[in-house]
Amino acid sequence: MTRDYSRRRTAKLDALAPILVVVGMKREAACVDGEGVTTLCSGANAARLRQQLDALGGAEFSAVASFGLAGGLDYALRPGHVVVADAVVSGEARRDTHSRLSSTLMKGAAAAGCKVSPGAIVGVDAPAMHPAAKAALRESAQAVAVDMESHLAEEFARRRNVPFVALRAISDPAGRALPPLVAKALTPEGDINALGVARELIRGPRQLGGMIRAGLDSRAAFVSLGRCGPLLGPLLRLMLAEL
Repeated sequence: MTRDYSRRRTAKLDALAPILVVVGMKREAACVDGEGVTTLCSGANAARLRQQLDALGGAEFSAVASFGLAGGLDYALRPGHVVVADAVVSGEARRDTHSRLSSTLMKGAAAAGCKVSPGAIVGVDAPAMHPAAKAALRESAQAVAVDMESHLAEEFARRRNVPFVALRAISDPAGRALPPLVAKALTPEGDINALGVARELIRGPRQLGGMIRAGLDSRAAFVSLGRCGPLLGPLLRLMLAEL
């Protein structure tokens, strides 16, 4: 009986379409690269991500996940804290994520040694750079974190009628402002725009302190992503085979 069950589960795993993982940076994508996973990198550009998702055409996916950094809206969340979304907010809409898959990710992140909690993530088309902007989002969306991909990834999953989950690590906390150059820190392909950052620092050297703090915060977040990323595909695929 156990051997038959194992064979059936293996057959289901082999038959599963890839999981689409939507990220903003190539470094985030590198954390989840693996069998059965297809990554799509927005370069932190919402318009570009919409075009990329439309260009997927009839490609089949078994689930969609949003993965990467997020800004904190809840003051209790510190850099490196992992949020597994129980809902995604976009404008007036608030939509639940897949509860069983999200619960599995919560357990996996905790087992990997991360501080993890559930909560709503609000998606925006432009980065929330200042504490006042984050406070406004916290109140209007009743969310604990913000990113630029989850709302579009959720919309795509809903159109395809496949499960959606989001796992995000807090980079910039709620009370901290980001230096203006952060908005120009990525290339369209999701790489760090080192030349652009250097130019912005020459124009505004006072941003250096904020950039160093942002770098330390993102380092803590990437430690968590490095722990959770390798688990994302295998955990989701195992659960999808059970559904």
